[in-house]
Amino acid sequence: MPHDPQPAGFWKRNQMKIAPYVFLAPGALMFLIYVLIPIVQSIWISFQDWDGLGPKTWVGLANYVELLDDDTFYVALKNNLLWLGLYLLAIPMGLAAALFLNQNVWGIRLYKSMFFFPFVISQVVVGLMFTWFYAPDFGLFSQAIKWLTGSEVAILADERYVTYGIIAAGLWPQTAYCMILYLTGLNNLNAEQIEAARMDNARGWRLLRHVILPQLAPATFIAMVVTVIGALRSFDLVSIMTAGGPYGSSQVLSYFMYEQALSEYGYRMGYGAAIAVVLFLIMMVFITLFIVRMIAQERNR
Repeated sequence: MPHDPQPAGFWKRNQMKIAPYVFLAPGALMFLIYVLIPIVQSIWISFQDWDGLGPKTWVGLANYVELLDDDTFYVALKNNLLWLGLYLLAIPMGLAAALFLNQNVWGIRLYKSMFFFPFVISQVVVGLMFTWFYAPDFGLFSQAIKWLTGSEVAILADERYVTYGIIAAGLWPQTAYCMILYLTGLNNLNAEQIEAARMDNARGWRLLRHVILPQLAPATFIAMVVTVIGALRSFDLVSIMTAGGPYGSSQVLSYFMYEQALSEYGYRMGYGAAIAVVLFLIMMVFITLFIVRMIAQERNR
């Protein structure tokens, strides 16, 4: 008479269901500790008056009311929106660079390394390079402007141009990042679809718009999210190149938050947290719009 097998243990019976959660648990725990909990704490601190060391005092919405009456807040908000609008130029420029580099010609590896260079260097180095580039006495940009117009322009000392000058510095490495995303996407294109489109006489812009760009949609989504976040949390270049000057004209929300909460002028943790919450909400609005649009596009396919 055959021997009845022993019933399988709980793990063997459910390991296919449990294993994904086991692998996800460490990442989810880190996300909870280092992202979600700090977000909740920042929101809580934004309702307090706190210098970072002493006892907290509950002030409710007072920090937000004060923020709405602060002229610097509106200057920083306007500059952040300007950053956002111009920073998105990195996406089409990155796509153009990727299309140029995605070909098998002599010396293409050298060209790729030159385009990769801005991505691998620090934002601090980028800021210093462009500070020298704009310098009125010896900067290449100022010398070129002087040669063309006969007069020098101090980009970083002029309230009219300073924000545009910093954004141009930020676009350099951001374009390289978008280019890397699109190069990865171009290497994973469906060759059969491209060949079928060419057999139907699809060339140039038509091929790019109707065949290649739809396949690059995941890369475009990531590029948009990263670019929006980079534009709204812009801090490094502002700190290195102008420290918010001249006269606060290049302020952005992240640097304004730093000044109020952590610099020698501030130590107002509650007020700084209120600025951080506003910045977080702006980011969430744009990112949510992108996610909703992408989901809608996927459902329509």
